[in-house]
Amino acid sequence: MFLFSVSFNFAQDTERYTIKHLDECNDELSNFGTTYYGENQVIYSSPKKGAQIIKNKWKPNDQPYLELYLADVQDDGELVNRKKISRDVNSKYHESNVVFTNDMNTVYFSRDNYYEKKLNKDDAGMTHIAIYRADVVSPTEWSNIVPMPFNNKEYSVGHPTLNADNTKMYFSSNMSGNDDIYYVDIHSDGTYGDPVNVRQINTAGSERFPFMADDGLLYFSSDKPGGLGKLDVYAAKLDGHSKPINLGMPINSYNDDFSFTKKKGANYGYFSSNRASGKGDDDIYYFKQTGELPCNQLAEGIVTDKKTGRRIPRALVVLYDETGKELDSQVVGEDAKFAFDVDCTSKYKVVGSKENYTEDSKEFTSNANLELGLDLGLAIAKMAPQATAALAGTPVGPSQYDRCQGALDMINNIYFDLDKSYIRADAASELDKVVKVMKRCANIHVEASSHTDSRASKEYNEALSQRRAQATVDYIVNHGGIDGSRINAIGYGETRLRNRCSDGVKCSEPEHQMNRRTEFEITNF
Repeated sequence: MFLFSVSFNFAQDTERYTIKHLDECNDELSNFGTTYYGENQVIYSSPKKGAQIIKNKWKPNDQPYLELYLADVQDDGELVNRKKISRDVNSKYHESNVVFTNDMNTVYFSRDNYYEKKLNKDDAGMTHIAIYRADVVSPTEWSNIVPMPFNNKEYSVGHPTLNADNTKMYFSSNMSGNDDIYYVDIHSDGTYGDPVNVRQINTAGSERFPFMADDGLLYFSSDKPGGLGKLDVYAAKLDGHSKPINLGMPINSYNDDFSFTKKKGANYGYFSSNRASGKGDDDIYYFKQTGELPCNQLAEGIVTDKKTGRRIPRALVVLYDETGKELDSQVVGEDAKFAFDVDCTSKYKVVGSKENYTEDSKEFTSNANLELGLDLGLAIAKMAPQATAALAGTPVGPSQYDRCQGALDMINNIYFDLDKSYIRADAASELDKVVKVMKRCANIHVEASSHTDSRASKEYNEALSQRRAQATVDYIVNHGGIDGSRINAIGYGETRLRNRCSDGVKCSEPEHQMNRRTEFEITNF
């Protein structure tokens, strides 16, 4: 099998965003963590001001503890007329990073693990961050504050965000010893599930400050290798396979960039950074997305033997554009891996081959968003000597069946799109090989047996498979000049599934694809 996937690497492009440093809300201290409240207000974190600024400081940065403020949003993004959230919320310790439910009646926020006037500490005497829930009485008055059941004095949980229908909460935690992104299910009865690690995006680095946008993209910050500096902002489609992309400059810099948030349904929002152009420590920046996200992608895979699964070194892999022009080629090394840089929103074809092996190909289209996660299977298999001879035109000897059936066996099955019977481009190249064998083996008769996956009714699938079989035969007759009496079209519906994907069994699209096929067999021996 020829394993193939596409990953993402968005190029840095300052034309994707414009940013503005905010004058009103920033100072020499740490200001960050913006969250929209309604249409025209924002809540953010800022150190305490006033009489306690000297005698109540956090030792790690020698700054006052953080409090939550509500501010009005001006047309230019500036945050003005700030007001403190109530004393019930703002304790004498840290508060930051807020998220509201869709109905604006409930709020979740981060705070030092301080509850009912008790500061909880771990065994080493350190206080960690915890998440709290409260009822929203007014923008600055929250009541009935309770800690989340998954808080723990031995580690931090913080930076909460909610998905679009408020059924999941994402947050950052070091419960595993490393800063990772987790989620919990929020049940309809008000209870919460157990924390689940979002392994698709977490690395050996530090992943923090998640924000779930209304389009389903999860934005977060990470200091993993490959970024511009320290913490960089990334975005990921949580589909199980897409790789996070770095937003690039100017959102990211050579310093820490984090707390990215967008207004619902809009192309603007805020993020925080301690870059050198700010007033002091962490500052809040306003951004507008000014264009589509231009990108390039990495098409990569591994060449393996169809029968044994072993990697095949020194195989040739060629990349073509949609016109058939060869763009690039690679002879894979001992690890059998290949990789091509491709443009977004473009059509390509990859072909794998090696001497005395079958050739196989796959067409794919790159995309301009995070939803592309191709899992393309190409087959490359060792050809038996007699099959090689048949394909090369060597005269067929006494063991005609063995040689010709061996040649057919080395040809890949052809596959169909869901609920379709047309011949795809990848299938056409295989049918051309069938034509070649039938011309060299002039006395054989062949059955083209077609199949479906288990979706739809048995009666419908039987008819669909017959259409697929007939389309297969029509191609061979019309494109190869083969006498139609030498090849029969038979549809078997869903009666010969190749895997577990029968009615009612949840399967992936690649698993269903294995069943939507046509196979070939000699019938007159």
